[in-house]
Amino acid sequence: MSSIKVVIDTNVLLKTLNRINFEFFIYNSFIEQKLDWIVSNEILIEYEEVLTSFYSVKTSNLVLEILCNANNVIFSEPYFQWDIIKIDPDDNKFSDLAISANANYLITFDKHFDVFKEVEFPKLEVLSPSQFFKVL
Repeated sequence: MSSIKVVIDTNVLLKTLNRINFEFFIYNSFIEQKLDWIVSNEILIEYEEVLTSFYSVKTSNLVLEILCNANNVIFSEPYFQWDIIKIDPDDNKFSDLAISANANYLITFDKHFDVFKEVEFPKLEVLSPSQFFKVL
C-alpha cells in the first residue's frame, strides 16, 4: 500500500471518472497505487446512489467493483461521530472516517469542510483536488 491515505468526497468522485476532467488524475493515481482510498459502508452506499443517478447503474456497479476489489482500498468504519459540520450533517460521515482512519487528506470541493480550518481538535487536512494535485 502507498503512504498517502485519502477520503474522497462524492462530489470529487464524480469528476474523477471522466477522462476530460482535471480531477481524472486522482483516478489515475489510485490505479497506479500512489494513494490508498479509505471508504466506509455508509460512504459506499452514498457513492452507489449518486453514481447511479448521475451516470448509470452499470457505471455505479463498475466503480464499486473496482473499489471493493482494489488492494489499495482501506475499508474502515468511524469509531466516533464528531458532529463538527453543522451546516450539512450528512458530510460528517466523510470527516469522521478521515479522522478515525488517520487519513492524510480529505479531498472535496465542499466548502462545509472549511470548518476544520477553525477547529483545534480533531485536526483534519481538507484539500481541493487542485491542492491535492500539488501534494502528489
